Amino acid sequence: MSVMIYWFRQDARLHDAPALRWAAERASALCPVVCLPPESTTRWGVPRLGPHRQAARGQTWLGLDASLRALGSRLAVLHGEPAQALPALARQLGADTVVCERIAAPEEDAEVAALRAAGLTVREHWQSGLFEPSALPFAVADLPKVFSQFRQQLSRAGCQPLAPLPALSQLPPWPAAAPALPGPSEAPCPPLASGCAFPYALPAWRLDEAAGLAHLAGYCAGEDIARYKATRNGLSGTAYSSKFSPWLACGALSVRQVWAALAARDAEYGVSEGTEWLRFELLWREYFRLLHLACGRQLYGVSGLNPQAPAPRHHPASYARWCEGRTGQPLVDAAMRELAASGYLSNRLRQVAASYLLHELDDDWRAGAAWFEAQLVDYDVYSNQGNWLYIAGRGTDPRGGRRFNPDKQAAEYDADGAYRRLWGTA
Repeated sequence: MSVMIYWFRQDARLHDAPALRWAAERASALCPVVCLPPESTTRWGVPRLGPHRQAARGQTWLGLDASLRALGSRLAVLHGEPAQALPALARQLGADTVVCERIAAPEEDAEVAALRAAGLTVREHWQSGLFEPSALPFAVADLPKVFSQFRQQLSRAGCQPLAPLPALSQLPPWPAAAPALPGPSEAPCPPLASGCAFPYALPAWRLDEAAGLAHLAGYCAGEDIARYKATRNGLSGTAYSSKFSPWLACGALSVRQVWAALAARDAEYGVSEGTEWLRFELLWREYFRLLHLACGRQLYGVSGLNPQAPAPRHHPASYARWCEGRTGQPLVDAAMRELAASGYLSNRLRQVAASYLLHELDDDWRAGAAWFEAQLVDYDVYSNQGNWLYIAGRGTDPRGGRRFNPDKQAAEYDADGAYRRLWGTA
């Protein structure tokens, strides 16, 4: 038994928390922390955290702090890069072990490598997916290069996701030697327009564990879930899609908890197209996670998984117009205005907007991914990278990329122009 640090990353919850449970069962005292690095910008001149992501993150950590306090603990906030902040805290506590979830992306892996280089023992847990990689019917290195093959192999092997763990009911005490450390604080929420599809400023939509679990229960008990397959390509409103993604992205909801809730819904009401399609999309989420385990840094290179792809070009002026919703294409501009105004965008419009930047403006897919990272309250490193590569023809799309005609998309999904009028482009 020893003093340990638990480093929350994208797992802001007490339910289905394998890494936190591991630490709680072994530590004599536990210091739960989150690291908030200083603000920075990408090579594209885009901030890593836009105002909506900052506000959403504040909600997440405040909610987690409340949950920890109910168990006699609390959440400490370390300001600075993990490579400096965590070793300094460990020295103060007399701790040598940091426990955290594994995030298989280059920057996140580098953070852990730096901690180990500083002499800390880091215990990582793979816990953001449905399956343990070792239980798959293939080695991760042999992950099928096409999603449909991946799904078929899982089905043939009868693979079932892990059941979620119950919520923790107790935690080790706060370390006696802990210095005075600040807790989380609310970040100002930019004004949200009434038409926002994910109004995270409202209590029911706050990005914390309590609201996420309540939303999951309410959605699975309602009627919208049965219609999900038919409505999932909607553009406006809160009911056309499940809206699970923001809570999944920050870890306030466990994907295994979501899968179990869908199974319980089916057991009570019968299988529906809606629950079947939601499972299909959760498997896409899983696939992009496993793709990172299999391919790692290659997913972040200029050519992605397509070595024959030409080096992309970047055009700062047209890129800025795209970011600001000033391209002159009404549907794309409406989408980009909603994104900047709310931190959220429907899946259909994410594809249309990404396609326009890549295939009409001939810009670098990495610049588009950076803008989405800055803006989206449901930003997830795995899905963001995987989807941008897919549309750019540098990922796992067997057709070599996807190009969407925005006029055709508008005619099909916004025939009456309501969405474009809502965001001032029609």
